[in-house]
Amino acid sequence: MRTNPSCASFCEMTIQLLPDLREQGPGTGGDGYVVIVFNNDKNTYEEVMEILMKATGCTAEEAWIETWEVDHLGKSVVHHAGQDECERAASIIRTIGIKVEVRQE
Repeated sequence: MRTNPSCASFCEMTIQLLPDLREQGPGTGGDGYVVIVFNNDKNTYEEVMEILMKATGCTAEEAWIETWEVDHLGKSVVHHAGQDECERAASIIRTIGIKVEVRQE
């Protein structure tokens, strides 16, 4: 990533409970596939956060955490769902030129 802003500049900090992973549906896990985003030197935090929110419906806080992971760890699992949903989300994320992979869990 080209910049490393704080989450506060993008999102209002709130305490949020994690979803119950036993729930089913797009993005809730347990559907067998994940979307992984890999770091590059081209995209900014803003670009990655915006596309993650658009593709996965996540909050700004979650998008910031996932973008931080991409930047500092080299990659991040950004979505859990069935294969079709993961392919849909990955195709949206790819539009900004970042490497994305869909894998079976």
